[in-house]
Amino acid sequence: MAELMVRDGTWTFDGEAVRIVPGHERGVHKLRQDLGEFTVPLVAMAGIAYEPARKGGRLRLRLRDGADPLLQVTGGSLPDEANPYQVAVDATRADVAEYFVDAVRQALMLEQIPDGPTDRYLLPGPAVPLSAAGVDGLASFDGDRVHLEWRWNTSETKRHWGPRDFVLAGLEAVEWRAAAGLESGYLRFRTLGAGERIAPEHDPNAIELWGFKKESGTTALLAAAVAARMPHPSAGPDKALPVSAPARLPVAAPAPAAPTAPGAAPADDHDALLRRLRELGELRRDGILTEEEFAATKAAVLQRFHTAG
Repeated sequence: MAELMVRDGTWTFDGEAVRIVPGHERGVHKLRQDLGEFTVPLVAMAGIAYEPARKGGRLRLRLRDGADPLLQVTGGSLPDEANPYQVAVDATRADVAEYFVDAVRQALMLEQIPDGPTDRYLLPGPAVPLSAAGVDGLASFDGDRVHLEWRWNTSETKRHWGPRDFVLAGLEAVEWRAAAGLESGYLRFRTLGAGERIAPEHDPNAIELWGFKKESGTTALLAAAVAARMPHPSAGPDKALPVSAPARLPVAAPAPAAPTAPGAAPADDHDALLRRLRELGELRRDGILTEEEFAATKAAVLQRFHTAG
């Protein structure tokens, strides 16, 4: 038995699985707390490492590709403080972390666990029911059905479609992306037979995401809960549940771009910049973004605009 107790929580290894219990102290990311206690079986692990640093270090548990729906749906884009498979270790606990690593590595070697990808989820995913808030909408999932509601600031396209409901059998995939520069992040539910993808602010099957505020991590958990109850990505389309294809959402053809002067930023980019800055100001005003998140996201938007120009 090996046990490591740190601020982020407690990790216990009994020779067959690592039990992870999140901490509840201030500063522990809300995604960890919302995910709660869970167990990682040895067969789901690809490796483990302790990375020492001057004032402590970090313990990282690496899972096999495809083993965990949360990592699968987020594509490894969770920030360190939200990632439930790594914890900061104080310098005084370094010896314990190294002992923990040795115990897990020895078990992986003795059991000859392969470190390659899996063809099924080896973790069950977050518990349901779950609800999560984005910038322009709210999502909920009860284990069988996804429901979307729109906020006051959603686009006319989404308001036209009204609230949305999806059954698992009608979904081809669930996608989660963090915001990057001028591009919104999103939680999207891709239906079978859907047409061309459109921007998340106009897609009635998606809610927009900005930044990674502590509360917004719940959208990643909801996406993982849905993905865990769908066919594994390695199953292929022939193993998907049979349903009739829904009607495609019509997508307007993009207007031709207006010519721009050499070295000048396109007008569309300028309009997008102004729109994003206005949105950021509204999100800060409404308390969706903190001052720190507002400043960081604004800087990223401006940097990307200047680089594009």
